[in-house]
Amino acid sequence: MTRGYHFGSHSTPMMDFIGSGREGDSRFRTMPTSHNRYSCEGGWEGPINKSMTNPWLHWWTDSRPLLEQPTFPRLLVALFLGSCIGAERQWRQRAAGMRTNTLVCFGAAAFVDLGLTVAPGTAQVIAYVVSGVGFLGAGAIMKDGGSVRGLNTAATLWCSAAVGACAGAGELLDAAFIAVLLIGINLVLRPISRYIDQRSLAVVETHTFYRLRLFCDTEHQAEAEYQLTRAIAARSLLLRKTISEAVEHADHSIVQVILESPTHDSNTLDELAEELRTFPWTQSVEWTEAGNEAE
Repeated sequence: MTRGYHFGSHSTPMMDFIGSGREGDSRFRTMPTSHNRYSCEGGWEGPINKSMTNPWLHWWTDSRPLLEQPTFPRLLVALFLGSCIGAERQWRQRAAGMRTNTLVCFGAAAFVDLGLTVAPGTAQVIAYVVSGVGFLGAGAIMKDGGSVRGLNTAATLWCSAAVGACAGAGELLDAAFIAVLLIGINLVLRPISRYIDQRSLAVVETHTFYRLRLFCDTEHQAEAEYQLTRAIAARSLLLRKTISEAVEHADHSIVQVILESPTHDSNTLDELAEELRTFPWTQSVEWTEAGNEAE
């Protein structure tokens, strides 16, 4: 098989000549050269030569210049907004500070931008970002005794991911607006919430419970219960429970009552105890505070 090449101008095709050795028995096959031209002095000229001399074109698959790529401004905006959100958290010395919020915002933007680049018009990756950040925020929530800490930090991480998702989707104005609102919520609503807590605690009605014990002669136990009930009714006290029992191998009984007071007032209990001590059958009277109960 004999192969021949025709080199010509910029648009000259390359032709294969296949012959059997006899005249007239030949076929020509035209092969396009994509505007390549071969020179004896300079070699191949055209896109082939460019890809050989510039390896960057071999690795870079996008035809747009770097400065015109929409990914870079989106990621930079997400990085800046995430650092602004994290700066407020770092100033408050929270567990998720500047680096954590910045990484969450930047990562959410990167995933959303990648999802829209690979599959334009779909928003499934945003749902995955939301659920993934939810697991991340769960790690910031800690239970300390009867209270729970870290709820605000976890919510801030969740909102930081929302800022990054908006930036990754190209909604830069929405991302900036959400970031400003988020920082304002953490800054402005903090003193307002503390003021509301202080005001609400000041008006909450706290009831105090007292336990009073009266030691009296066994034969005067019924009269002791009557006088105790009458003295309680004459004051701003509420009788919750009464327990009377006789002491074995002794000549005295114990009358125990649980009292409820709308205020913490020890003077009222002192006056009640002094009144009960005036009776001749009273041996001793003592009272203690049982605890508080807030409505």
